[in-house]
Amino acid sequence: MKPQKHACPVIRAHGGAGLRPMTPAQAACLRLAVVTGYDLLRQGVSAIDAVQEAIRTMESSGLFNAGCGSRLQMDGVRRMDAALMEGRQLRAGAVAGIEQIRHPIAAARLVLDKTSHVLIAGPSATRLARHFKLDRQAPPTPAQRRKSRGAQAIGRQRQTFKVFAQMSRDETVGAVALDLRGDVAAGASTGGIAFMLPGRVGDTPLIGCGVYADSQAGAVSMTGIGETIIRLAMAKDIVDRLARGSAPASAVRLALNRVLKRIATADEISVGALVLGREGRFAIRHTSPHMLAGHWAGHDQPVVADRFR
Repeated sequence: MKPQKHACPVIRAHGGAGLRPMTPAQAACLRLAVVTGYDLLRQGVSAIDAVQEAIRTMESSGLFNAGCGSRLQMDGVRRMDAALMEGRQLRAGAVAGIEQIRHPIAAARLVLDKTSHVLIAGPSATRLARHFKLDRQAPPTPAQRRKSRGAQAIGRQRQTFKVFAQMSRDETVGAVALDLRGDVAAGASTGGIAFMLPGRVGDTPLIGCGVYADSQAGAVSMTGIGETIIRLAMAKDIVDRLARGSAPASAVRLALNRVLKRIATADEISVGALVLGREGRFAIRHTSPHMLAGHWAGHDQPVVADRFR
């Protein structure tokens, strides 16, 4: 089954799933992200380039837990993950635990374009980004480091820790796109979850877990509790359902139902998915109270909301 040329490209972007509703500033940034990506698509730019630029917009804003807005880990260091995948040749690139880089999604693209690897982690990922002179990120301020230390103190009290973690939960940003050639792409970028141990890696940089794209089926970008998403390899599971003929809404519903059935702990079922079929149909679904997301196919105005059912 070969990808077919499409007259109308489409793009979807998300700013994470969790308990908190979307702020006006986040809504404006999500709208800008989808407009930026769509403007590239209608000029004939590839889906992966559009996805990268949409995510870059959100990383730059400081409004989401990605790029400049990434939270600190428990030792006061900001470590980030990102991934990109294109669906024509199934090429992918990802970084895990990268530090001091303004746009981790650009580092993931370097892995895809400049190396024969898929995932590079830790200090080596940071060195790769520096070698190619990617923009650096300002170091955490003393106030941010004090907040990180205060969070550790809160964490010693179990009930207070749970409430604080829920209040502070901002998840992955991501995007999926379909270009004029009929190819799809997916990407994601994150600063992780509240109270991460140093070295923790979530679903975002793991191809098939946080992102997956296949132009013969569709593309997926996940958000939520990474450990849950990893255990069910959710992005690949959803794309496989699309390949077997499921509509995006049906594929994601079945995948999220599997989370609810197989993962018993309430804290671990906060999951959201952005799903795009190869023909342009899409679905946005989440088990959390909110999922910040936007979509546009060039008609009317971009749609941005924080609840999709």
